[in-house]
Amino acid sequence: MTNGAGRIGVDVPAAGAGRFAPSPTGPLHLGNLRTAVLAWLFARSSGRRFLLRMEDLDQQRVRPGLAAQQEADLAALGVTFDDHPVVQSERFDRYAVALDQLQDVVYECFCSRREIAEAASAPHDGVQRYPGTCRELTLAQRSERRHRRTPALRLRAGGVTKTVHDGLHGEVTGVVDDLVLRRSDGVVAYHLAVVVDDAAMGVDQVVRGNDLLTSAPGQAYLAALLGYPTSSYAHVPLAVNAAGARLAKRDGAVTLSDLAARGVGVDQVRSLLAASLGLAEPGEPVTLGTLLDRFDPLQLPRSPWVVQ
Repeated sequence: MTNGAGRIGVDVPAAGAGRFAPSPTGPLHLGNLRTAVLAWLFARSSGRRFLLRMEDLDQQRVRPGLAAQQEADLAALGVTFDDHPVVQSERFDRYAVALDQLQDVVYECFCSRREIAEAASAPHDGVQRYPGTCRELTLAQRSERRHRRTPALRLRAGGVTKTVHDGLHGEVTGVVDDLVLRRSDGVVAYHLAVVVDDAAMGVDQVVRGNDLLTSAPGQAYLAALLGYPTSSYAHVPLAVNAAGARLAKRDGAVTLSDLAARGVGVDQVRSLLAASLGLAEPGEPVTLGTLLDRFDPLQLPRSPWVVQ
């Protein structure tokens, strides 16, 4: 088998892993399933293990039974995993340890989302950053604000830049924002949980939608602060609707169950996804094993997939 990661300039350790990390807040749609297939292909073609993580930190949005449904949909497509799923809501002790390690580079933030939106200047590179409102508060000012609002904890990044290598986008450099590491409700924030979990799971290859490309420098910087190894990245094009917006459940029959109700079986869905990736002719019956034999990251489409 050809080493796919070698083709994109990544030296692959034998013990490495890739992952797929959905949130159990709704059924997986075609865009999610396409990314899962791609993450599986990247991992398997490079000799890595492939792991599943349920990102259920936002318990108010988690729907009972969705995690099991997502696993069943992935299995139906042929996406296989090498271990039991990791569940973020069972790992708060790990996040607390990481926060403790970062105590010298965090500060309390009392801003609401509305206040941040009103105070932040227009982004120059498409990224809205925290304007630093609470970064230099005095001890007295912080004490006074605690009586009115429970603070979040932010990373004191100081405008540092970080460069990551992406297998599809090359060298990507970004200014690291003062990321929220713990929300005001006491729940660890997404960026910290992702970094901690990837390191703990042995994930060294992150394949996900390119809407998260701007998050990579900040997450890589956070990993470096915690002494974690650097991951390789591949941010893949999204599936979008006819209007060019990111695909969502409201766009119609875009989940396996919706499509099945219209007489479109999982084999047809697999063929549809394969054709969208240039790995099969339209309507051609395929397995993921077939796609693995044909897979070359450098030949993947670079534009969004428009789902009609």
